[in-house]
Amino acid sequence: MVNALQKATCKAIVNLFETGTVRGRYDSVVFVEGDAGHLTYGSSQTTLASGNLFLLIDRYCKAKNNLFGDPLSAYLGRLEARDFSLDTDATLRGLLHSAGSDPVMQDTQDSFFDAVYWTPAEAAAAAMGLKLPLSVGVVYDSTIHGAWQMMRNRTVSTIGAPTADERPWIKKYIEVRRAWLAGSPAESLLPKTVYRMDTFRTLIAADAWDLALPLNVRGAEISTATLKPTANTPIVASAVLVETARLLSLRNPAMFGDDVGEVQEALKAAGQQIVVDKVFGPQTDKVVRAFQKKKKLIADGIVGAATRSALGLH
Repeated sequence: MVNALQKATCKAIVNLFETGTVRGRYDSVVFVEGDAGHLTYGSSQTTLASGNLFLLIDRYCKAKNNLFGDPLSAYLGRLEARDFSLDTDATLRGLLHSAGSDPVMQDTQDSFFDAVYWTPAEAAAAAMGLKLPLSVGVVYDSTIHGAWQMMRNRTVSTIGAPTADERPWIKKYIEVRRAWLAGSPAESLLPKTVYRMDTFRTLIAADAWDLALPLNVRGAEISTATLKPTANTPIVASAVLVETARLLSLRNPAMFGDDVGEVQEALKAAGQQIVVDKVFGPQTDKVVRAFQKKKKLIADGIVGAATRSALGLH
């Protein structure tokens, strides 16, 4: 388990990848033509295409004392539908940028990104027996950037699971992931992000497995001083691979399929009373909400990354 400072350092490394700043930018709104994530927002650049931008804004609109909840709530339907015409909606982009200065939005982003990215990454690392702070940082980066499971499986098929000394496995994982990024279609923008793996290679070469501060990452200093809140600086666009898992919830007509069945099986394994019929009906909604409440998640009945992680579906 990494400590609070090591966690902040992992986040700072990825913030530098995503926004070019150590602390990240709560008001960052980015759209890059050709980026599979489409419109991205916030300190960890959550995406419209993944459905997580909807979940973030929905949570913010439900938070007390928000400053921009009313105008942003008008966009919830289109955000949930992943309406890509929002990529260039100047009004929405302006609202998101302004909301980034609202302390309620900043608190919402912090808790949301922890639930959707950090907690699943930490759990995924633990499941693989990865304990070193740099190893956890690599998993966290892949959780945000995308394709952790695919690259993990590809690495395991090459050299097996990590041993007591996890370092050779992480080195191989970085090699495998870099080759995949470099070999992806140019229009995906992923080849331009090989610097993420090169950065981890540099940290490994410096034997920075414990992420002891200070560190120099892509020309920026990560230290106890720079981890404190500071003024925003210009953003750096970053291609994000969109994960394929659907956001599951009670709909009309009902959602159905193997992914619903997988969630129902996991709920059953977690001790919940539920019929596994692969249909997301009212009973599944009720059980999901009860499970979310038990795990101290937002009990909204939506099965996204945080709920999937709590169910062990990494």
